Amino acid sequence: MAEKKIILTGDRPTGRLHLGHYVGSLKRRVELQNSGEYDEINILIADDQALTDNAENPGKIRDNIINVVLDYLSVGIDPAKTTICVQSALPALHALTFYYMNMVTTARLSRNPTIKAEIQMRGFEDEGLPAGFFTYPVSQTADITAFDATVVPVGEDQLPMLEQAREIVEKFNRVYGETLVLPKAMLPENETQRRLPGVDGKAKMSKSLGNCIYLSDDPKTVKKQVNGRMFTDPQHLRIEDPGHLEGNVVFTYLDAFSTEEDFREFLPDYKNLDEMKEHYCRGGLGDGTCKKFLISVLDKTMTPIREERAKWEKDIDAVYDILQEGTKRAVEKTNATLARVRAAMRIDYFKDRSIIKEWEELLRKAD
Repeated sequence: MAEKKIILTGDRPTGRLHLGHYVGSLKRRVELQNSGEYDEINILIADDQALTDNAENPGKIRDNIINVVLDYLSVGIDPAKTTICVQSALPALHALTFYYMNMVTTARLSRNPTIKAEIQMRGFEDEGLPAGFFTYPVSQTADITAFDATVVPVGEDQLPMLEQAREIVEKFNRVYGETLVLPKAMLPENETQRRLPGVDGKAKMSKSLGNCIYLSDDPKTVKKQVNGRMFTDPQHLRIEDPGHLEGNVVFTYLDAFSTEEDFREFLPDYKNLDEMKEHYCRGGLGDGTCKKFLISVLDKTMTPIREERAKWEKDIDAVYDILQEGTKRAVEKTNATLARVRAAMRIDYFKDRSIIKEWEELLRKAD
């Protein structure tokens, strides 16, 4: 019997999802969901992990869970094909995390480059590192293995996390026998699937920096972000000046979103983006024209997303039911994995009476 093909992916519910999420993961999830190539697709709303650096503000996490589900539904995630569930409501994940902590050393966790970068970014070096955040890779391993995921879509910056998970799985299987599925990474297929920078050119979109375009933003807000904050080429002072594409966020977004159809519809002076880039580089094309075109492209992309979200916002009870039903299915799935793990470790004392019999035998021998 062929191994099932199972995907696990997810997001931390620290805010509404933005275009960076759409390009980096959401659009691809919908494609994978509709491809028919996978037996299961699971999306985990990682509220426990979000608390590792938001423990003093749990309301921020709680208030955004439904927002995230609305974003999923608005881009085309289908609850009939994809299980959407809440991490904190899956008790098996907590038990698995504890067991897996014994499969890895603190020294190894300290060397994880993704964790090191996140520690620096969040300022934990100065304030002290929460133990929950330090063990983030162990928690992720619990998530992945609990769903028997064979494939985990990740960006290149997350590869060290998956490598850590694979190490834990390999050690567990070596110690207790073949029990856990060894996951593989699914990397972005091309540049357009890599996460977008913020509109100000920063490496990541961040609510605190105000450099996001959210999936739920109205046209006025999108226009304001593009015209008012989007980084272009600081050397392109006059229209006739040659422009540069490197670091030019307008063209980064056009790479991700524009199509030849968009040029026919909104900017027929060019057949495609390559022609537009060539003109910009030799001079004679203004940043205002480029931004106006991008605004039209983004509005075309986001209009159906906004409309779908508006439908779901009218029936939040239905959204809640989708989340509750998905979580119920996930509880059954992850509990089965936990039972398998406990059986492999031979700590399922009340399901395997032979363990008691072994104690009896030891007592007889002692006598």
